[in-house]
Amino acid sequence: MVIGGGGVDTVVRVNSLPVPLADSVGVGPIHEWPGHTGGNVALGLRTLGLGVKFLDFLGDDWPGEQVRTRLTDGDVDFETLASPAGTRRAVNLVDKTGRRMSFFDARDPDDLRMPRDFYLPHLRRARHVHLSLSHFTRFLFEDVEALGVPVSTDLQDWNGLDDYHREFAFRADLVFLSAAGARERIASVMREILREGRAEAVVATAGAGGSYLMTREGSRTPRPVRATAPPGPVVDSNGAGDAYLSGFLYGRLAGRDLEACAALGAVAGAYACTGQGDAGLIGLDELLAARV
Repeated sequence: MVIGGGGVDTVVRVNSLPVPLADSVGVGPIHEWPGHTGGNVALGLRTLGLGVKFLDFLGDDWPGEQVRTRLTDGDVDFETLASPAGTRRAVNLVDKTGRRMSFFDARDPDDLRMPRDFYLPHLRRARHVHLSLSHFTRFLFEDVEALGVPVSTDLQDWNGLDDYHREFAFRADLVFLSAAGARERIASVMREILREGRAEAVVATAGAGGSYLMTREGSRTPRPVRATAPPGPVVDSNGAGDAYLSGFLYGRLAGRDLEACAALGAVAGAYACTGQGDAGLIGLDELLAARV
């Protein structure tokens, strides 16, 4: 079950990052990709053959219709509520190496809440819940914990300091984040999550540098997980972290140990970099063929 985080990415290809300061810059074709972090995880898990329920707020607008159509085409079972602020958007600048810079539209109002009678029936049937980093999802933790359902979250590029992320960091059983936010402090941030929270494992992704795994029962030094070589030219890193997360969760739900889950995540993340939008979703046969 995936809750929150749906939207539309506008992908703009540039020669390099940062972009030059100019009144106008010529670029290639600009594409719209429906998904966002929550939608991408739901689509990635479904492509791997798992049953997925996706719940979210979406606007009654053109971007919202794009997301609904993509979820339908991806065979994701979803239900949405009308968002008074419209569907979330992001503009992602992507350079020739596949690196990106994302401008995220955090338009959800602070008083937005998902009704309990909307999500509880689905929550009671869930094997695992992934809560996207949307403000309204923080108010679901109490019910998730009461039902004893394992929960994961993605802190994105949290620097370890901003208060907004702390509840997510300390109340999830599996915590994912990008190493880009905390940089050289990433090990101490991972240790803090394990020390102050309930997580059994923390995973920090580092793009081409691989990823790092730290577990409650293991060493307090992050264990490096080698990056997987992409099976083709790198086109776009958008969604690579979401694909990694999907591969990891597939492994966890299949009963694999945490190291094996991280290896599966690395395969899925590398595959995502070789295609744009939908083309970056790895199937189960390709994932298992990696024999990690």
